[in-house]
Amino acid sequence: MATIKRFTEIVAWQKGRELVNKIYQLTRSGAFSKDYGLKDQIQRAAVSICSNIAEGFERSGNKEFSHFLWIAKGSTGEVSSQLYHAKDNGYVNEDDFNALQEQLQLISVMLYNLIAAIRTSPIKGQRYK
Repeated sequence: MATIKRFTEIVAWQKGRELVNKIYQLTRSGAFSKDYGLKDQIQRAAVSICSNIAEGFERSGNKEFSHFLWIAKGSTGEVSSQLYHAKDNGYVNEDDFNALQEQLQLISVMLYNLIAAIRTSPIKGQRYK
């Protein structure tokens, strides 16, 4: 496994950032922009994906990093569920819904694979050097 020096190098974080931008674009206009509860919740859940990847990485220990990656992975499920509510209420069309669900699934798989790689890595993090 290659050494990652910054959380911004983690592809799952990069994909999560793209997702956040798409969610903000989606929630910026139309009826979705006026559903303050759902809009706020889906934005915060999407941001949580990136935030937890970054926070876990900065903790500098594999166990903590894995813990925060699991939280980030959980946030992918939260955003996915909220997208169903947005679709049911006519805030998102079928094409956007499907594209976002695919992106969420990709991020979820990336996070799972990163967790698995960390679990078997002999590198324990900066804290243990």
